[in-house]
Amino acid sequence: MPTPLTTWARNHTYRAARVHAPRTLEELQAAVAAEPRVRAVGSRHSFNDLVDTDALVRLDALPTSVDVDAAARTVRVAGPVRYGDLAPVLDAAGFALHTMASLPHISVAGAVATATHGSGDRTRNLAAVVRGLELVTGDGHLREIGADDPDLPGAVVGLGSIGVVHAVTLAVEPTYEVAQEVHLDVPWDDVLTHLDEVTGSATSVSLFTDYAGPTVAQVWRKSRLDAGWRPGERVLGVAPADHAVHPIDGGDATSATQQLGVPGPWHARLPHFRMEFTPSHGAEIQSEYLVPREHAVAALTALRALGPRLAELLLVAEVRTVAADDLWLSTASGRDSVALHFTWQQRTEDLAALLPVVEAALAPFDPRPHWGKVFTLEGAGAPDALARLYPRLDDFRALAARFDPAGRFAGDLVRRHGLLPA
Repeated sequence: MPTPLTTWARNHTYRAARVHAPRTLEELQAAVAAEPRVRAVGSRHSFNDLVDTDALVRLDALPTSVDVDAAARTVRVAGPVRYGDLAPVLDAAGFALHTMASLPHISVAGAVATATHGSGDRTRNLAAVVRGLELVTGDGHLREIGADDPDLPGAVVGLGSIGVVHAVTLAVEPTYEVAQEVHLDVPWDDVLTHLDEVTGSATSVSLFTDYAGPTVAQVWRKSRLDAGWRPGERVLGVAPADHAVHPIDGGDATSATQQLGVPGPWHARLPHFRMEFTPSHGAEIQSEYLVPREHAVAALTALRALGPRLAELLLVAEVRTVAADDLWLSTASGRDSVALHFTWQQRTEDLAALLPVVEAALAPFDPRPHWGKVFTLEGAGAPDALARLYPRLDDFRALAARFDPAGRFAGDLVRRHGLLPA
């Protein structure tokens, strides 16, 4: 019997009775067309049952390709390609992405489908630069959605529910360098009073905390050199650290990207972790909620009130900012946002009891949960809650019905939360 397929952190085992591993586009098309219920699985960096259904198609055996169009300033990326593999190719051609997520290990197709993001007051999420999709639809046909197609804003963050992404076209920009500095033990009261100053102090800013103590344990600042970066600047009076750190207390800083203000390529600084190491902690569960920027201080204050209880289960929490976009199911759709991320210990029963408490504390601020991470929406009336949080939800349902009238790609999570018909 084959080994059951799990998420990368091994916190969830997929229930699929059949797993296909196509090696060509034609094999992928045949596998999709043959299954009444099927979804794609890529680098498996989700933590929930987003891809769960009767049968899975693995994309990691398909050919990988990265094709840069210098004139158009775009790159076409095959579905299995990970950001850590794409970035050096782009950089060698003189181009860059506008941002990267904290992990370079994730696949491009999976990241954009779930609205995964980096950080920055003026930085939109990874999906915002998608300029085209190539999808295998439920009947096995290959369908292209171009930059001018009115379906593209609905299809990009598609949650795997309108087809299997065979390739993605992204907008790129000229390459640039970034320097990263970390500031330790910045007082929480100062951060909340001057939050805009802190998050606006660099291209990308992350706050790492356990919400229990009087200080933010680490403030990571990633600055583009072409934006006028000056080394050694203080954050609310706190100078940069003189040694490298890992976001999780006690973690080995070797696996983290270069700090100490040493300039380097964008792709070697914007992620938190190096491609060649196991990212983050490994044995973990992640949750994340995005709230409107104007509610940031109130939401952070609500979480600090839960600090001791959160700290018992946390490995670390992270706070980032994300700029608004116009993608229908993006967690930052139509609103500048603050992302409240939690990396939990793998204590599933304890987390099941705690998440409703966290969600209740954030409920006044209209939190949108990250699609690829663990959330409950317990007691919130999930379909009604999501319809309120996503004004284009009905349009997405109509789009999915056109692309997938048989409901082949409607997996467990999207059905359970009312994104598609049960």
